[in-house]
Amino acid sequence: MTWTNLGLDRWRYQKGLHELGAGVWAWLQPDGSWGYSNAGLLASGEHSLLVDTLFDLRLTREMLDAMRAVEPRATNRIDTVVNTHANGDHCHGNQLLAGAEIIASAAAAREMVELPPERLAEMQRTLAQADSKLGRYLRRIFGDFEFEGIRLEAPTRCFSGELTLQVGDKRVQLIEVGPAHTRGDLLVFAPDERVAWSGDILFVEGTPIIWSGPVSNWIRACDRLEALAVDVIVPGHGPITDRRGVQAVRSYLEYIYAEAALRFEAGLDAATAARDIELGPFADWSDAERIAVNVATIYRELDSAAAPPPDTVSLLSAMAELAEAD
Repeated sequence: MTWTNLGLDRWRYQKGLHELGAGVWAWLQPDGSWGYSNAGLLASGEHSLLVDTLFDLRLTREMLDAMRAVEPRATNRIDTVVNTHANGDHCHGNQLLAGAEIIASAAAAREMVELPPERLAEMQRTLAQADSKLGRYLRRIFGDFEFEGIRLEAPTRCFSGELTLQVGDKRVQLIEVGPAHTRGDLLVFAPDERVAWSGDILFVEGTPIIWSGPVSNWIRACDRLEALAVDVIVPGHGPITDRRGVQAVRSYLEYIYAEAALRFEAGLDAATAARDIELGPFADWSDAERIAVNVATIYRELDSAAAPPPDTVSLLSAMAELAEAD
């Protein structure tokens, strides 16, 4: 079985705003690869909630301008921003929402400071300029973005577990499901509209990346998302989907875990295992080199005596090796 064509035909996968219902919008950024994340807006009367900001200020301004054009009463001043997790492509635009309450899980708030935009700007100035596999890889995945001048705007309200919000006459439930993709992932669910934003619990037709794990917890997050009374799911990356998108990500995680575990038991090191695994039904998904990070994370899960996680540059270097080998 191949896991492709998981988008809903009602919404073309093209850049911009897509209306999901009255006052409910998705912002999509094809092709959904590195840094090109999705976001969302819920608006009711003069009240509004923004699901995630984007990777840099230019992209976030463009999104906010489009939202103000369709919901001017609600978006002249956005009340609330929810960051689904700590990765910069979901929170770097926070500084443009002056006066808004910024909500994230407590775990995500702690993680945000570990790779601030200043560090990404430094990597662009130094590592990405080198004539090396890593340099070429960084130019490919980060070259479209401008990290200079971004100030990390931390959440002003943190929670653990679940939190219910009211946006005008719309109920919104925030459901913490991390650690999974990162340490502080959460889902955003509008129950009356039957719409959910998954953050990076879902990459649709793109390879998920397991920065944190454990895989078993990510699978439980997929189960929780699938169990919601939801018809439409906006993934962190990729086209708008439904339960098929959840099933595909869960299948990828189960497959990669099983394949990595076989090679772990056979004594292969993580790098060799990542090169050895055939992607089978997931071979058409973008960013296949992320398997280098995924296998390394699974190996740490399988080995209680494993060393701490490698630093970000080491993980990017491992992916650069695979990407250039392809």
